[in-house]
Amino acid sequence: MTSVLLVDDHELIRHGLRRAFERDPGFTVVGEAGSVAEALVMIRAEKPEVVIMDVRLPDGDGLDTVKKLRAAGETMGIVVLTMYAGDQQLFDALEAGASGFVNKDAPAEEVLAAARHAAASPGSFSAADLADAMRRKASQGGPKLSPRERDVLKLLADGLAVSGIAKALFISESTTKTHISKLYEKLGAGNRAQALMTAMRLGLITADKAP
Repeated sequence: MTSVLLVDDHELIRHGLRRAFERDPGFTVVGEAGSVAEALVMIRAEKPEVVIMDVRLPDGDGLDTVKKLRAAGETMGIVVLTMYAGDQQLFDALEAGASGFVNKDAPAEEVLAAARHAAASPGSFSAADLADAMRRKASQGGPKLSPRERDVLKLLADGLAVSGIAKALFISESTTKTHISKLYEKLGAGNRAQALMTAMRLGLITADKAP
């Protein structure tokens, strides 16, 4: 079974989530936390495969916690759960390194589906409204990539590492890293896979190039 940690400062919400997960034989809830501090302690102790993370917690921001966990090398699936579910919040969760994004008003099955995705593919991003949000973003003009950033994107899609891209473009590795960083920022991505998925949805690369 997939082990799950529930992080939300509202006890009723945690209990509702626990009931939903406990009704599914594919999950086991290993704990609950009502704050960032409690969550970090339980993550170290229980090593859950999936964390359901509220955005607003009494001692910190859930998205900042996601970023810190990813920066520390944590590879568990993380589903961001929030009542503030606009396009910007969705892209913020993607950029932070979350595996999924769910509105608190969504049916329980949507949370369970996001948790299944997060367990199977923690490094990719899933949200029910992702395609529509991408279309809305594209209709607003989408990210403006420089010719060099488009070259870097193509080589990233070809699977080249930083050193390979640097050689192909006859630039230094430090300059290559700068281009990649700016590219990720414009695409609202936290890593190569997210950047390529976003680029595919925006029509910047073809589907056969996406991860």
